[in-house]
Amino acid sequence: MKLDHTVYFTNKEPEKTVVEQQASGRHAVVGGRHEQWGTHNALLYTKNAYIEWLSVEKMGIAQQVEHPLTKLLLHDLEQSDGWGTICLSVESIEKFNDEVENKGFRTSGVLDAERRTADGQLRKWKMLFIDQPVSNELPYPFFIEWEEPEETRFAKLREEGTLSLDNEQLEIMECVFSVEDPLRATAEWAILLSQKVGNTDDIVLPNVVLKFVAHDGDKDRLTDVIVGQTDQQ
Repeated sequence: MKLDHTVYFTNKEPEKTVVEQQASGRHAVVGGRHEQWGTHNALLYTKNAYIEWLSVEKMGIAQQVEHPLTKLLLHDLEQSDGWGTICLSVESIEKFNDEVENKGFRTSGVLDAERRTADGQLRKWKMLFIDQPVSNELPYPFFIEWEEPEETRFAKLREEGTLSLDNEQLEIMECVFSVEDPLRATAEWAILLSQKVGNTDDIVLPNVVLKFVAHDGDKDRLTDVIVGQTDQQ
């Protein structure tokens, strides 16, 4: 299990996000559209994971679909743009679903998903959500298993120019969640993910640290994604 991507909810068109990121010196691209959910995105890949800027393309579709991430997007955008949640990649997602349900969690079941890229290609994957009401409480991460092996997928990303040489010098190092009760949140996630809790309310995955800190507000969310240079020279 490791970080696949982080999700930022925004009202901006993907093309505008790409322009802003390129102006700041980071190579982002228009990802494409999720036709069945009424959403579209921009993407910025790093060596170990990627950032997704998710926005609504067709409100009529987005408001009608029973899709957990789309519902969370609509809920959060009523307040403001901001970080929404994270996605973790797992192997054998059907088996993982069984393990999670055996722990007492209810899930969406394994869902088939796809995205039409800007150049018309179809990317497919399977995904899984923990069943919880959309609210200001911290959403659990959702989970993904890609149709292709990671090596094949990243080779294609390099070939098409989505993953640039400069971006491969970057990695997502830490995801920071601001919550009312860091100890409780860390413990709940540790049970879900079958991980140990660190000394400072954090969970260390193979490619990222998940850190939980206290806030004084009324909304528990991912609030910061730390991107840094890799150790590679």
